[in-house]
Amino acid sequence: MMDAATYFSAKLRHETDPSDVHEAQRAGRTMTLVDVRSEAAWDRGRVTGAVHLPHREITARAAAEIDRATPVVVYCWGPGCNAGAKAALAFATAGYDVREMIGGYEYWAREGLPTEDDSGPLPRRFDPLTMVVR
Repeated sequence: MMDAATYFSAKLRHETDPSDVHEAQRAGRTMTLVDVRSEAAWDRGRVTGAVHLPHREITARAAAEIDRATPVVVYCWGPGCNAGAKAALAFATAGYDVREMIGGYEYWAREGLPTEDDSGPLPRRFDPLTMVVR
C-alpha cells in the first residue's frame, strides 16, 4: 500500500495547474503547452502561447511537431474532460516529459489568465470563486 506522501509526490510530478503554468511562462521556463481539444474548441479560444494538437492525433503527429527534449504540458476543456489525461498518456508513451494541467482551459479562463483566438487576445475576466481579485 502506498503511503500518502509517496502518492501526493507522484501526483505532483505529473500534474500542474493554471496558476503554476502561468507563473512558469512569466518566469521564462521552457515548455510546450499543448491544447488537446477539438478544432471547434480551439477556434473559440485557447491559452495564449499554446499549440494545438487534438488528443486523437498525438500518436500520428507529435514526433514531427513537438520537440521531445522540451517538457510538455497538456490541457483539455476542464475537470469534466479526460482528454488531457488521454493526451498525457499518449505523450508519456512516446517518451515525452509530460504533465497535465488540471482544471484545463476552463480554470485558466476563470482565473483571468491570458487567452486568445485567431483575432488576438480575448477579454480577461476574473471569477471570484477561483481566485482573489484585488
